[in-house]
Amino acid sequence: MSITLRGKIERKSLGMGAWALVTEEGKTYELKDPPSQLKKDQAKVQVTGNVRDDVMTIAMIGPVLEVTSFEVLD
Repeated sequence: MSITLRGKIERKSLGMGAWALVTEEGKTYELKDPPSQLKKDQAKVQVTGNVRDDVMTIAMIGPVLEVTSFEVLD
């Protein structure tokens, strides 16, 4: 099921590092293989993707979100 979220991109320095989306409501999603254009710390974005319950990560900072599209906001 696809969801659309707004928030900020954050670089988490756990292990080898991980990219996360912290929503306007404060929930953290770990981004699965985010495109390079999305790897900008503190960028305000709108992201559409699928939460992957079948994927585990080393960082374990929140649900894993596989990005299908995104938009950088002002």
